[in-house]
Amino acid sequence: MRTYGLIGYPLGHSFSKKFFTEKFEKECLSCIYENFELPNLDLLPEVLNANTELVGLNVTIPYKEKIIPFLNETDPSINEIGSVNTIRVSRKGDGSFHLKGFNTDVYGFGGSLKPLLKPHHQKALILGTGGASKAVAWTLKQLGIEYRFISRRSTDCILGYNQLDKALIEEHTLIVNTTPLGTFPKTDACPDIPYQFITPNHLLYDLVYNPEITLFLRKGLEQGATIKNGLEMLHLQALKSWEIWNDK
Repeated sequence: MRTYGLIGYPLGHSFSKKFFTEKFEKECLSCIYENFELPNLDLLPEVLNANTELVGLNVTIPYKEKIIPFLNETDPSINEIGSVNTIRVSRKGDGSFHLKGFNTDVYGFGGSLKPLLKPHHQKALILGTGGASKAVAWTLKQLGIEYRFISRRSTDCILGYNQLDKALIEEHTLIVNTTPLGTFPKTDACPDIPYQFITPNHLLYDLVYNPEITLFLRKGLEQGATIKNGLEMLHLQALKSWEIWNDK
């Protein structure tokens, strides 16, 4: 049976299997979607060899960047984005496979963000520097929005959380959380930013989607900000993955 799946570690938080299983049932498709929880990416060949009808994979934390050396080919945009969340698996006559990487996070993030943007959303803070942050940065660049990365460890190019002050928060009216902080079941956690400086002009976007309103979003809402979680982004990127897997 035509097989799709998700690789990452751990995978208890993922929505992908439920999303695609429901899609297959609704559309009467003879397909299955499996979670492949890999503590090490060196186990990927075992998954590919053991699942001969595997034609597509999604990639999640912590492998969106680490997966790239394992691929035979990438979409041209990956050189600039720097992360992959979708893989098309092609089989050759001798049973070997060809892996091509894509990033559909940019499609999902952009599609869900653009309807919320106002003229004053000219500068953004990206919380976190992992694989998802690369897709967010690339999308903001395409939209003409300036951005700064925020991390626990500051560098010449990255601000530390302890450097955020009233002026920086007020200047950057779009704040995107790309960290897993606040994800169920650890819902009492949130990025350490000075929320008291958030205003009604701010848009707070959290890639986390479980719970629906994270502590990060709740703190923004209390200050009058517009908020958005990552569920629509996930739906959009998943459908884009499906399109890529079935592109003939």
